[in-house]
Amino acid sequence: MFPAMCLMRRIVEPEDGMREQKPDEQKGTDDYTQKESFSFLQETIKPKPVTRGQIMLQLVKMAMYGLIIGTAACCGFYAVQPWAKETFHEEAQEVTLPADDEEEAEPPAEEQEEEVVQPEPEVIIPDLTADSYREIMQDMYGIAKEADRCVASVRALKKDETQNEPAAHSGTTGLVAADNGQELLILADSSVCEDSEQWTVIFSDHTEHPASLVKQDGNRGLAVFGVDRASIEANTWNYVHVAELGNSNITARGDLVIALGQMFGYESGLGYGIISSKDWSYQYADGQCGVIATDIAAAPGGSGVLFNQKGQVIGLVKSGILGEAVSASASALAVSDMKQVMEMLLNGESVPYMGISGTSVTEELSEAQKMPKGLYVTNVQVDSPGMKAGIQNGDVIQQVGEDTVSGNVSYEKAVLGCKPGEAVKVKGQRLGNGGYVDVDFTVTMGSME
Repeated sequence: MFPAMCLMRRIVEPEDGMREQKPDEQKGTDDYTQKESFSFLQETIKPKPVTRGQIMLQLVKMAMYGLIIGTAACCGFYAVQPWAKETFHEEAQEVTLPADDEEEAEPPAEEQEEEVVQPEPEVIIPDLTADSYREIMQDMYGIAKEADRCVASVRALKKDETQNEPAAHSGTTGLVAADNGQELLILADSSVCEDSEQWTVIFSDHTEHPASLVKQDGNRGLAVFGVDRASIEANTWNYVHVAELGNSNITARGDLVIALGQMFGYESGLGYGIISSKDWSYQYADGQCGVIATDIAAAPGGSGVLFNQKGQVIGLVKSGILGEAVSASASALAVSDMKQVMEMLLNGESVPYMGISGTSVTEELSEAQKMPKGLYVTNVQVDSPGMKAGIQNGDVIQQVGEDTVSGNVSYEKAVLGCKPGEAVKVKGQRLGNGGYVDVDFTVTMGSME
């Protein structure tokens, strides 16, 4: 029996080589087998060395990509620029003209009495030689050349009614008066507005640009035209400059002046001269303007801009303001008397108009003629707001709105303080059988555009 049990035991128990392994032993065996199978992954792989040629090649590629992208961006910006300027343009800025410097006031009488009178120094007039004259003319030409940058020409484009083709150009001198951020604003004579709806502005570099009418005042004969800044090329800006306005009130007879424009009947004219007189004034409805007369020759219908020796604008040359008898010389409207109206037009505002002309009743005239002080009405324009309100020749206007009127200057200032379409109370006096009596009017302000 014992041998039989031993035989059974040998059958049941596996042999040493076939013995089943325990889990821990099997795991160790698998790890070892895996390590043996993938032992090649533990080897270190070194990258190939980068040569200088490869680095240069990469830099060249990057430069070419940058050049291509930059060129595409520039082309896209250039193509979109007109649309962007048209769509996202800045708002127009308000134009403000600088006020004239006030002249020094005379000292009180007491100070004048205490002041010691000094003997006047002897005036030594140097001899005028050819060299000194040449230097003077060179200096004047340098001033004129710089001032010419703010002078332009405004042409009205008219069509021939029979052939429907552009007819001969008719134009006038323009002044580059302001830049509101959207447009260059050109001030010119309003005569160029008659029978025309299209205009062209020619700058000093002879480039032409389409212009639109911003506002005009037919009463004073002024108009403002706008040239889109986006239409002006970069090179033209080197030849264009906004004018600097001077103080025409401090000019005097004998001062050297420069005239630029179409005084002689053609564009780009230049003339030197002196102020020959300042004793005249130009009358228009609702005010007047001082006139600077010169000895510079002028053709009939000529126009231009008058400059002082600093290159500042002191007058606007206008034909016929002193009558036909003296139209052979250039005369200009004093710019200081026009600044308020110019500022209104440059900002696109309508200039108020009542249509009254008159003369100042001073205190001496009031006492001598037994008249009330104010503005004596000498003319009321036909179909003007003043005529419609009932104002007549011979009336004396003493108040416009809240402003007291003592003469032409205060009357014009009071009218310019009103708004077109506004109903304004006007007070005055009218001569009756028993003397002057109070009269009141309600004037609806208009404008001549």
